[in-house]
Amino acid sequence: MLFYCKLFLIFAKIGVMTFGGGYAMLPILQRELVDNRQWATEEELTDYFAIGQCTPGVIAVNTATFIGHKKKGVLGGIVATLGVVFPSLVIISILAGLILNFADVPAVQNAFAGIRVCVCVLIFNAVCKLWKGAIKNILTLCIFLVILAVAMFLDLSPILFILAAGILGVTLEALHKMPKGGAKSQ
Repeated sequence: MLFYCKLFLIFAKIGVMTFGGGYAMLPILQRELVDNRQWATEEELTDYFAIGQCTPGVIAVNTATFIGHKKKGVLGGIVATLGVVFPSLVIISILAGLILNFADVPAVQNAFAGIRVCVCVLIFNAVCKLWKGAIKNILTLCIFLVILAVAMFLDLSPILFILAAGILGVTLEALHKMPKGGAKSQ
């Protein structure tokens, strides 16, 4: 029971410290789950982000569910998920009642503009960390460049990009491991 409380509080801390959505949570999840607690490796966290991106819901919520499930099964997944969404529910409930009254105040508008800039920096830092963990060799760099080029010119679902990257990864790795010159007959 004590671990479930700890799980809830850690994810509540992550939830309360994050502004700007799932991508803004990436550096906090990295620090709390990989660096501080070793509940996941960087590679696992990257995989959770990828899966979280192509499943319904917010990336951070999906990641919390995966980590909680990894640590304590279904109940752990539920507790971690509740922990990460609880602060948002409380804050949104409070702000919803107040924001309409203060949305036109210049100080509030400037505060939101500043928060948006900060969120962009957090996302950029998360991308840099993900880059270091994801680009392992020339094959993964090629996959990145192909998917980036396609994503820049076509408005397709992220699920298609993830599936295509997975298929490219398996295919390129299989081709890379194929013996040179074909099979030898004996």
